[in-house]
Amino acid sequence: MPKIGMEPVRRKALVAAALKTIGAQGSLDVTMSEIAREAGVSPALAHHYFGSKQHLLLAAIASLLNALRADAVTALQAAHTPRERVSALIRVSLEADQFTPETVAAWLAFYVEAQRSEEMRRLLVIYARRLHSNLTHALKAFAPPPVAGRLAEGTAAMIDGLYIRQSLRAAPLSLKASVALVEDYVTGQLAALPPVQSPAHSPAPASGDRS
Repeated sequence: MPKIGMEPVRRKALVAAALKTIGAQGSLDVTMSEIAREAGVSPALAHHYFGSKQHLLLAAIASLLNALRADAVTALQAAHTPRERVSALIRVSLEADQFTPETVAAWLAFYVEAQRSEEMRRLLVIYARRLHSNLTHALKAFAPPPVAGRLAEGTAAMIDGLYIRQSLRAAPLSLKASVALVEDYVTGQLAALPPVQSPAHSPAPASGDRS
């Protein structure tokens, strides 16, 4: 029988083990036994806490999203201008913890599973909408909403595209180079825009990106 008070610790260990196992194999075709072994617990205990592998996988992607959201909120709070907020979102999306080979592989495995799982797809749609909303909010200081929205979409697409390139290991870029590439895109797009007559100065939204 599980020890009293150990459930949060065991659940966290199983989620971390799931991400590590999925990332190492680059696929969701892992078993509860493999995940449990990585976490140092029995398969029966893993089933006790999560009920099924699908529930554990949902908890794993949610943990990635929650961690990213927390990091993004912190970064946005430290930014003082709209342009700094854009840079903060880019940097957090491509920070070291998110850009490790195992984490990149896990993200892509979740995207593949989202084609079959409505719950997984819903979580990833929430991430995409939040990233787009935060980028658009900051970019409206430089362009009207429709233009800001298109620029936000392009910026988000570049971030996601860099993840795909990393997973394929096709001329992978370093973290620094990846951030610089997205920054160059945003800077070039902003330079081509006419000035906005009444820049937006409202506070950044409290939510983060990829969460």
